[in-house]
Amino acid sequence: MPTKTGKKKSARRPAESEPSANGYRRARLDHAHELAEDYVELIDDLIDKHGEARAVDIARHLGVTHVTVTKSITRLQAEGLVTSAPYRSIFLTEKGRQLARRARERHRLVLDFLVALGVPRSDAEADAEGIEHHISPRTLDAMKRYLKKSDAAS
Repeated sequence: MPTKTGKKKSARRPAESEPSANGYRRARLDHAHELAEDYVELIDDLIDKHGEARAVDIARHLGVTHVTVTKSITRLQAEGLVTSAPYRSIFLTEKGRQLARRARERHRLVLDFLVALGVPRSDAEADAEGIEHHISPRTLDAMKRYLKKSDAAS
């Protein structure tokens, strides 16, 4: 269709953004959930080892700044996963402990699966850290079945 300048206007393609937008939306949610899981898992580990979790220790373990930890802890408090007060240790709520337990179980399953496939343990540990957050429940179930079969075959 010509414009005032006589040039043809290019026809716009129908938006195919819905599937793509849903994918990006899921990825953003997965990343936000991944951050929460990493934090609660680390807080749980620090409490087990030292009796408390301090922001400075979390920052050191994750390689981030104290400010980043403070912002993340504020978000985790809003989600009901942790409790904290200024200049005090950080503790998990029951909801936070449950999330840490589920994340740890998923991590162990993915790690065990990769090792069972023959992936060197050091590589499997690094890979499991990323995979554990983005894997579907059906894939986890398939991994469990595979590990049970290989245990039964041994």
